[in-house]
Amino acid sequence: MTTFQNPILPGFHPDPSICRVGEDFYLVTSSFEYFPGIPVFHSRDLIHWEQIGHCLTRNSQVHLVTGAPNCLNIYAPTIRWHDGLFYVIVTCVTGDNHGNFIVTAKDPAGPWSEPIPLPFPGIDPSLFFDADGTVYYTGTDDGIYLCAVNPETGEAIGERHRIWQGTGANNPEGPHIYRINGMYYLLLAQGGTELCHMAAIARSESVYGPYTSCPHNPVLTNIGHNLPIKAAGHADLVEDTNGNWWAVCLGIRPLAYPFRHNLGRETMLVPVRWENGWPFFGEDGAVLPQFTTDAALPTEIPEGYAPGSAVTDTFSGDALHPSWNYCYNPVPGLVEQKDGTLRLLGNAAALSEDAPKAWLGRRQEHFCCTAEADLEFLPEADGEEAGLSIYMNPGHHYEIVRTRQNGQLCVLLRRRIGSLCAAEHVIPCADARMTLRLTCSREWYQFSFSAQSAPETFVSVGGGEAGYLTTEAGGCFTGNYIALFASGNGKPMKNAAVFHRFAYLPGAE
Repeated sequence: MTTFQNPILPGFHPDPSICRVGEDFYLVTSSFEYFPGIPVFHSRDLIHWEQIGHCLTRNSQVHLVTGAPNCLNIYAPTIRWHDGLFYVIVTCVTGDNHGNFIVTAKDPAGPWSEPIPLPFPGIDPSLFFDADGTVYYTGTDDGIYLCAVNPETGEAIGERHRIWQGTGANNPEGPHIYRINGMYYLLLAQGGTELCHMAAIARSESVYGPYTSCPHNPVLTNIGHNLPIKAAGHADLVEDTNGNWWAVCLGIRPLAYPFRHNLGRETMLVPVRWENGWPFFGEDGAVLPQFTTDAALPTEIPEGYAPGSAVTDTFSGDALHPSWNYCYNPVPGLVEQKDGTLRLLGNAAALSEDAPKAWLGRRQEHFCCTAEADLEFLPEADGEEAGLSIYMNPGHHYEIVRTRQNGQLCVLLRRRIGSLCAAEHVIPCADARMTLRLTCSREWYQFSFSAQSAPETFVSVGGGEAGYLTTEAGGCFTGNYIALFASGNGKPMKNAAVFHRFAYLPGAE
């Protein structure tokens, strides 16, 4: 018997795709406007995942656009391995334009190639390598279509064929094709990536169809179940070395009723069994927060492991920890890891502007957690600031801010909810160094600080409701980040804000 918990990747990790090479599993997820793009994870047991890199690590590979935070840029990658090479195919959505491309690597940790552009419209692409050597592109453009492709050049081979539109639910998307026991199976998402999300499957003797719908579709959905996981869908199948089948999918965990979620769409694992040529997912198609299954995992789970982890970063070395992201492509000079510190030199962009800025964030992975940052900063001019933020997008964030107002050095709380913005609890503080703290719960985000002159005493500056920093209140496809930032608020900063340490500690849920 095997027991495991969901999610296997907590926090903003949507649209998972998985492949196996020997005894190793590799997984990628969407990244939207965050850079580096497309995080890559490795596991031996399907439960314990380690981030080993990203696919998009250079500005030459992708240009992330502003204009609709949480809605644009990198959508729904698919990872596959064939003949010694890893392929990741993905969509970059830039307003009205959908650009699909492939990147490749011999080592999934990178580096990955420059993009191979593809001439196909729509979103959510996938690659299928058939036994006869033909490679197929499967995509979403007002339904699901298929076309042979040369993955080395991106050239389309022949015509596009519409193959299956799902079972009638809205937004058929996220298609994946598999060949299992002589049949072609087409797995797709439908219902929209909200509470009516689901997965459906069909099969055919020919890759071009016609495809016959599974008699118990949808094969995966949490609709109608009183479970803490909602909106389950967008799945990908994988077989382990023991002949057991599994699916990864996305789901959300609302804070409470009415359903609002702040961690984003997360990655779940579901056992799959086959009967009479059809797959059965989870428990009657549902994704549970805990599964106990007869199917043994490929290897034992490391003792004491829990999804998501405590992190302490002292910014040593030349490269940032892979859990950090910029918002949009990095601008030289704004964020620099150097000599055991993180230096943020704010530009004119305010935290509330939809623009590249001196901002570095990591996903909030747990409802209950604590983050701390050791900051050294003396602003020279009014308006210069640095701090620690819980950040959904430019219009929805709370932060503890080290700044100067009317010539006086101070610390304050700021909350922005859409067009409403308030700066509160202004506390004078002349110390150059301080520790900023964010304490998160299902109900509240609370901020405090300790000054260098009284390091054991944390002073509260207040907080804000978690419910206002949720997708339903003001987001779209991403989740909350815990971010370090600096800004000149209209003018470039004169002095850099220096962070000496960052710590993230999960709490009891």
